[in-house]
Amino acid sequence: MTRKNTPPLTIPALRLRVVLAPEVFLGPGKADLLQGIAETGSISAAGRRLGMSYKRAWLLVETLNGYFREPLVLAATGGKAGGGAQLTKLGADVLARYRAMATACEAACAADIAALRKWRGKASK
Repeated sequence: MTRKNTPPLTIPALRLRVVLAPEVFLGPGKADLLQGIAETGSISAAGRRLGMSYKRAWLLVETLNGYFREPLVLAATGGKAGGGAQLTKLGADVLARYRAMATACEAACAADIAALRKWRGKASK
């Protein structure tokens, strides 16, 4: 999936993916979706930002909401008055913790990633 408005990764790169349960993961895509919902107030707008369909975005939200003891995202039904979505306090906390873990992993592995970049061959640039 191509993400819109996302700067290209400098390869090699480190991307954190937390395995919450078999077949349930929290990684950069779901974190970006939660961030987009927080910023736009809309599941569909957040999905569009990431180049994904509303159906795909909604499925990811349902997966996360089903895993945690409380929902991460609350959605209002659309219609004439419009719908909308917002992160719950737990959703904001989960997003903040994921971002903190990703930053900590990047910092802890920075020297090793730099070495891998230095050692890569010309064909991989």
